Amino acid sequence: MGKKSTSSANTLFLALVRRQSMKVKIFLALTAILLSLAALRSFVTNYNNFFVASESVHAVGLIALIWKLTTLKTCSGLSLQSQELTALVLAVRIICRFEIGHNIHTFLDSASLVSTAWVIYMMRTKLYVTYNEHLDKTPKICLLIPCALLAVFVHPNTLLPLYTKIMWAFGVYLEAVVVLPQLHMMQRTQMIEPFTALYVFALGVSRFFGAAYWILRIYESTEAYLFLLGRGYLWVPMVLVAETIQTFILSDFCYYYTKSIVSGNLLVRVPRV
Repeated sequence: MGKKSTSSANTLFLALVRRQSMKVKIFLALTAILLSLAALRSFVTNYNNFFVASESVHAVGLIALIWKLTTLKTCSGLSLQSQELTALVLAVRIICRFEIGHNIHTFLDSASLVSTAWVIYMMRTKLYVTYNEHLDKTPKICLLIPCALLAVFVHPNTLLPLYTKIMWAFGVYLEAVVVLPQLHMMQRTQMIEPFTALYVFALGVSRFFGAAYWILRIYESTEAYLFLLGRGYLWVPMVLVAETIQTFILSDFCYYYTKSIVSGNLLVRVPRV
């Protein structure tokens, strides 16, 4: 009885939020984000743990995909475009690590790249007949070219080689939009099965931790990070913009996912755009 009442209350709360005006929704979202950041700042002392948390949550999403592909033998609803772009982001980041230095992030990125490459292999070969190619229509070139051009003009002002700085910036910008093909595909299908939904929700949580890292580091170490702005570059603001874009791109889906979970539905419904 208690669980049923709690579920009903949660569903009512989410429905009430959904009916609010866009200004109210933005205000509530910003308030929730600020409260979450304040809580994280109080309990987490080493902000590098946010990166580890971000990559670990991403790994959880990948495990959900691997479970789906190996047990259900289908890749229906999954965007090959997003998976290939994700693999490119991870590969670029790993290459840059050879100049920046190896650490736990290198290991986590390498594990994610291997897992993503396996997902791509399965989608292109053994499970290709279940791939909804006609729904996965977002051209990758429309995402790659703007990110590459932006990276050439706005990148970190460090002592690293120029090509490394441009590649790192390219990876940051591309990561901000890498999920768009997946979201567009889900908007066309409207119904998302549990494993794909869990994967995308994990991406949303992962990006929140990534954004939390940058916001809190810049808030507490302004002088240490402002040097990256040197010579008129807008690297730090652009990183914040990229992280914010990722968070807001995924926030709407996370709402629908949360709504489905609290109401006890396995399938996630999203409105057609």
